Amino acid sequence: MSRRELVVLGTASMVPTRTRNHNGYVLFFDDTGILFDPGEGTQRQMTLAGVSATDLTRIALTHLHGDHSLGLAGVVQRLSGDQVPHTVPISFPASGLSWVSHLLEASAFAHHERVVLQPLEADGPVPRVAGEKGGTTAALASARLDHTTDAVGYRLQEPDGVSLDAAALARLGVTGPAVGRLQREGSLALADGRTLHRDTVSVPRPGQSVAFVMDTRLCDAVGRLADGVDLLVVESTFLDRDADLAKRWGHLTCRQAAQVAAEAGVRHLVLTHFSQRYTEPDELPAAFEREAREVFDGALTVAADLDRVPLPPRRRG
Repeated sequence: MSRRELVVLGTASMVPTRTRNHNGYVLFFDDTGILFDPGEGTQRQMTLAGVSATDLTRIALTHLHGDHSLGLAGVVQRLSGDQVPHTVPISFPASGLSWVSHLLEASAFAHHERVVLQPLEADGPVPRVAGEKGGTTAALASARLDHTTDAVGYRLQEPDGVSLDAAALARLGVTGPAVGRLQREGSLALADGRTLHRDTVSVPRPGQSVAFVMDTRLCDAVGRLADGVDLLVVESTFLDRDADLAKRWGHLTCRQAAQVAAEAGVRHLVLTHFSQRYTEPDELPAAFEREAREVFDGALTVAADLDRVPLPPRRRG
């Protein structure tokens, strides 16, 4: 059975708290497992969440601030120690190459990992690399954001397709192995002598999509990445009362993130990357949920560490 869910490893921003680790998110999408923004402590959070190093098919960094990248050293050493057999690309803004290189050589260890550094120079598709596992059902793309250092957002997009209409097949008495034969061969001889063609019982199957938007001010790329996605994982560092701080430090407020989701037609909004200035349980998660609900009425998760968020059911064609 395919697996499509977000595993939240950490939800703090610059300073971790007693209840929130630095950033870290694993997106499982069928045969793909992408680790986004491994902040400090990610390796331990993976253990707590039941995510193994062999689950990872790619690591994607939005930028090289420490709360989004300091855990990379430990994760790569975990790939080495577990002798993960497949190649794991590491994508990141090209200007961060020296920092990524230093993180991979941050301490002495026997290098058995198979990683490929993939600095991103421009917006567009993120190329696959030789030996990369997974990625057969959806493609990853990146777009430049507006932060205080070079940063990118990501979008995973499954292409539209078709599926067989189960109700129509049942009416025709097509069941069991015959369904698979029709799917593979394109036509099927029925008991009454007629030939059933696959196209006549096919219905559109919209592709699913996920966007991952971390540290950024509002910019056109945020809306493009979020446009119509099933799941938007987005930073929500500040409440709207601190909008001046958000602008100064290159972040979104909760209201801005929720407004983007509303305008983009996002189906499920996941808010994360919260400033340590907000206390629990007084302001987190309640104040963020209230502010988001002022402008967004879709499915909403104010993320906590170790949450698991499934993608919503596929849209009808």
